[in-house]
Amino acid sequence: MDQALLRQYITTVYELPTPDGPLRVSLDGDSATDPSLLPEILRRPFAVLTAYNPRSMLLPRKVNEGRHTVMRDLLILGCYRVEACVGYDEEPDGTWREPSWLVHNMDRDEATAFGRVFRQNTILVCHNSRPELIVTDPTCDDVGRVIVGTWRLRA
Repeated sequence: MDQALLRQYITTVYELPTPDGPLRVSLDGDSATDPSLLPEILRRPFAVLTAYNPRSMLLPRKVNEGRHTVMRDLLILGCYRVEACVGYDEEPDGTWREPSWLVHNMDRDEATAFGRVFRQNTILVCHNSRPELIVTDPTCDDVGRVIVGTWRLRA
């Protein structure tokens, strides 16, 4: 995978829904962080999936919204609890924002399959309190390659 693209994925800020309001996190934290000190949501298994802009191709808003709705419907039909979240570039001149779905208790294999079906470069999975970027597009890297990060809480 291109190192610049990988860096963008690792520094993406995710706003995850919690009962206390949105929690802002990224995957570029300090590896010495004790997982027991993390907010509850980051200690549970989940996936963050999107259907927007397959293979990084910018699609019209209506097309992206339609794909996103189809993904949500399939997740709900699969009996998953799904909540809206967003990933974005926090750089001062950054304009990238991508709606996503926080999918509770989804395992790595099924999340990877969703990423492949919707032609995403990578997906995010939280497993054992650790964020993992998983490659789902063979044009980026080997499908299933896992890049392990560490949660960083953002203000």
